Parts: sequence; structure tokens; C-alpha cells
Amino acid sequence: MKTAIVGYSGSGKSTLAEALGRAQHADVLHLDTVHFLPGWAERGREEEQRLAEAYLDTHSAWVIDGNYTKLSYERRMAEADRIIILLFGRFSCLRRVIQRYRRYKNTVRPTMAAGCPEKLDAAFAAWILWRGRSRAYRAQYTRLQRQYPEKVIVLKNQRELDAFYRSAGIG
Repeated sequence: MKTAIVGYSGSGKSTLAEALGRAQHADVLHLDTVHFLPGWAERGREEEQRLAEAYLDTHSAWVIDGNYTKLSYERRMAEADRIIILLFGRFSCLRRVIQRYRRYKNTVRPTMAAGCPEKLDAAFAAWILWRGRSRAYRAQYTRLQRQYPEKVIVLKNQRELDAFYRSAGIG
């Protein structure tokens, strides 16, 4: 099984990826770990792309979370058996990010690149509330639903996510 998880920041992509990886006995790739170097520096595009392609080339089962349209996005979506899109409301995502920040403050969460301690600043809050919800992002999620209707699952809130966990036998 190959599962791609995309959606808004703070919607629970990484947490869901970890749970599905365990349930599917599949390796999990968090694209934040491909994109970022220690200290929140960004990896070069060629290296990012090489790492993403190498992962896809060497894994027959996977769970990959993250949007990153420049990292083999079309290939990931085409090869995925299931695409989960998390479209939680902006304030729900902000609340979740605040909870995550409180939990991991001054530490690196397990699903983030080494050397990138959890942070929450005005720029990230603006991303969660507005910039990461641009018309282009919404169009990208709509396009996925139209292009792959047979394998897209859209979850818009915690109730739907909880129901998905139950249906997938993840507790």
C-alpha cells in the first residue's frame, strides 16, 4: 500500500502518517525531513529531488506526508494507492499547532528534520491562517479530487479523522 497525505499545515498529516505506517507496516517519509537541514536551513532543490526520487525508487510500500509540489509531487500522487487530503479549518489547525508547540517546545519532534526545534512565530501563524490557504493551494486539492476520485479521501475535521482511524483499524 502506498499512501500520500497532503493538506493544510497543522491538520495532522505527520501524526496520521506515523499511525498509517505502523498499521500498514510501511516506511514513512515526512517531506519536512527532506526539505530542511539542521537550523531550519533549506536543502538545495536538486538534493531534495534526488532524495525524494531515491525513496520512491527503493520502496514498494510507503506513507509520505507533505505537500512540497516540487518533490516528485505528480509521481507521488500517480503512484499512491490512496491520497488523503486533510482540509481542517484554519482555527482548528492553529489550535493544533499551538498544542504541538507546547508539547515539543525547545525540542525536535520525531517527524521533523534533526536540528529543527519546534517553533511558532507570527510568520508561521500567518501561513496557517492565510498564506497556506491561498486560491492556488485550494485549486491543487480540488484538482487532486478530480484527477483521482477513486483514491482520494478528504477529511475536514477531527470527527472525520477519528472515523477514518476507526475504519482503518487504528486506535
